[in-house]
Amino acid sequence: QRQLVESGGGLVQPGGSLRLSCVGSGMIFSIYSVAWHRQAPGHQRELVAMIPSAGRTYYADSVKGRFTISRDNAKKTVYLQMNSLKPEDTAVYYCNVGIGSNWSENLWGQGTQVTVSS
Repeated sequence: QRQLVESGGGLVQPGGSLRLSCVGSGMIFSIYSVAWHRQAPGHQRELVAMIPSAGRTYYADSVKGRFTISRDNAKKTVYLQMNSLKPEDTAVYYCNVGIGSNWSENLWGQGTQVTVSS
């Protein structure tokens, strides 16, 4: 059974850093593209960053230069390093995987809360 488990969320002060992790199981992780999305209260879920199975990474304009997505296929893990955090980064962050341009075999994790507040 395929599964994604996120971790690393928490409470951090503005300007601080957090590293989120997404661990996959029950799948050949290396063939999946992986994305991080976030959803703040009262807002739609939005794509934050994406790392394909091969190729260039993608970042939303709101996080460019502050967030870095990376992957370790041997550990079946994708990371989201978040620096210079702002209150507007507060949201539940979700890991999402899919294969190819159709994003087939789509799967979501349960989410991890990130709160940026003084």
